[in-house]
Amino acid sequence: MVIMALDHTRDYFSNFYGNPTNLDVVSSGMFLTRWITHFCAPVFIFLAGTSAYLSLSKKQDKNAASLFLLKRGTWLLIVEVTLVRFGWLFNIDYSLIIIQVIWAIGWSMIFLAGLIHLPYKAILTIGLVMIFGHNLLDVLNTTPDSFNGVLWHFIHQSAFIPYGTGKTVFVIYPLLPWIGVMATGYCFGSILKQEESKRNRQLYLIGGTCIILFIIIRATNLYGDPNPWTVQDTYVRTILSFLNCEKYPPSLLYLLMTLGPSILVMPLLEKMSNAAGRFFTVFGRVPMFYYIVHIYLIHVMAIIWAMVINVPVKLFMNNNTIFAPKEGWGFELPVVYLVWVIAILLLYYPSRWFMYVKQNNRQWWLSYL
Repeated sequence: MVIMALDHTRDYFSNFYGNPTNLDVVSSGMFLTRWITHFCAPVFIFLAGTSAYLSLSKKQDKNAASLFLLKRGTWLLIVEVTLVRFGWLFNIDYSLIIIQVIWAIGWSMIFLAGLIHLPYKAILTIGLVMIFGHNLLDVLNTTPDSFNGVLWHFIHQSAFIPYGTGKTVFVIYPLLPWIGVMATGYCFGSILKQEESKRNRQLYLIGGTCIILFIIIRATNLYGDPNPWTVQDTYVRTILSFLNCEKYPPSLLYLLMTLGPSILVMPLLEKMSNAAGRFFTVFGRVPMFYYIVHIYLIHVMAIIWAMVINVPVKLFMNNNTIFAPKEGWGFELPVVYLVWVIAILLLYYPSRWFMYVKQNNRQWWLSYL
């Protein structure tokens, strides 16, 4: 949750407006600032499936769990195009609609609502086939000038989709293989129910295997990512090229690169019971609340700073200029990191307050936040 805010702080405050993973134009520091945030979305969606499994294991009522996933998924779709969109753009000019991670989580929950009625092995097989096989579909490139073309962009090909006159839907998060990531995360929940020593051995094995598979498959440049790595001018830049995997949609190698290390360190993070662990846990216990509030906060911080240095505020509320170069605006990475730290500190107490609200109240609507 905390790392995610770094990427969004970079969106609003950085003086770099190109692709932060394009090694032809980006510095190593900017690349790594972007790359570290790659871990966020896969872990969110994977563990959302795990959370569904753990919740179901307590209630043993698949029909109720299925209905909850269906309702929560539908709610997230609505939130994506209303609260989240407004937070990013601060306008109601729907000539631009952005489809992002909350959309992918919502649809993944809707599909999981049906998948949980299948046998465990069937769910795991479906999830792994989506993760390991979806890059076979990369050869199917279409244009959004027909119903099938539009549908394919929502399923597997990120793109701008025109609708009406001068209106666009920007599909950043196509649904494949995110549905498979959540389904696999659901099955992963059975491991977390095991005794600690056995559980940890499996976590180390799965995480380590994913990392080894990533290195072997990536080294071949034969499959698993549409962008092959290349030898660069320096050893460090070559490593960055090796790590530069496709997120939209997430390639097999992108998922192995992010989920593997995340699973590997879970036993260590579980033992993090000191002050730092308690600090980060606050954000993890109110993920939806934090996600929405952090977007609004960072956007407001950008506007306040713009007012102080006399940069037109309207540039931060216009679809065409909000992430475009602005005269007198944009900062080097040290400032971006400083703003990020300030934002996290400002988010801590509201998040802790809402965490206590959820712990001490049982209203049904709190389960949707």
